[in-house]
Amino acid sequence: MAQGARNLGSKTKTLFWVASCTPCDKNLNFDPAAFKDVLAWFKHNGADGIVVLGTTGEYPSFGMAERKQVMEVAGKNKDGMNIICSSGTSNFTETIELSKHAADHGAEGLLVIPPFYYKKPALAGLVKYYSLLFDAVPQSLAVNLYHIPSNSAVPISHELLKALKHYPNLAGIKDSEEDMPEYKQFVADFPDLNMRTGTDTKLEFALSKGMGAILAEGNLFCRQIADMFAAFRAGKDSHTAFMKFQTQQALMRKLGGEIDSYGPMKYALSQQMGVPQFYQRPPNLDVTDAQKAAIRKGLAQIKEMG
Repeated sequence: MAQGARNLGSKTKTLFWVASCTPCDKNLNFDPAAFKDVLAWFKHNGADGIVVLGTTGEYPSFGMAERKQVMEVAGKNKDGMNIICSSGTSNFTETIELSKHAADHGAEGLLVIPPFYYKKPALAGLVKYYSLLFDAVPQSLAVNLYHIPSNSAVPISHELLKALKHYPNLAGIKDSEEDMPEYKQFVADFPDLNMRTGTDTKLEFALSKGMGAILAEGNLFCRQIADMFAAFRAGKDSHTAFMKFQTQQALMRKLGGEIDSYGPMKYALSQQMGVPQFYQRPPNLDVTDAQKAAIRKGLAQIKEMG
């Protein structure tokens, strides 16, 4: 890498990554064949990339060997999509092991949650944790920090980002909070990084500032969101596609399918694809019969909308 160059993990920042679910069979085992089909579905529907084993991918519910298997399937079947692997754990040794494995199996980048068991860690401790990771992985692997304190209780601070900016493969963050003023400050203070939004509420602002997005909503609304990104990159109207996505998402939520929950979301995706139902791991609950009926009704109405 040329001196002074920064590795963001992709040639352009305004890309759309689906925060992919991880399909399991009815026995709660990871289903490689189903995941291969999911990847092909996202590719067909215009996704630029996927995040493997993020929050939507239920990463805390999978063991080390399983997480490696999921990444291997993604790497073998990415079909030109950009792969970011969520490799974070609460200890640096496993995080480094999973990160190196991802680098060896087709990932362009990492998404790394801070160690989350100890709450309110000192800044110096977080800098040390991430520095151990940066020093261990190749500079060709772009590293993104995961800002989701509503889950981790450990925020990514501006001070932490500044302390790590000397690493040329610090690529940016995923901001999964609903705090627009906070996100705007991230973008203002780090315009050279890819400060990806992890929520659809910040999507139009992110694009207007040349930033990308990693969205769980992409599991069910992949084509709608991909159309928005394609229009933006072509210099065309992207707001119309955004409003179509928002309208259809609101419809699904109004009908009561609870598509933001793992079981209903996976059921809805399998219905879209026309394949057997995907399952989630406990403690996340399975989809109910009432939710199934609401989801099928919503998907039928969306199909009629075109």
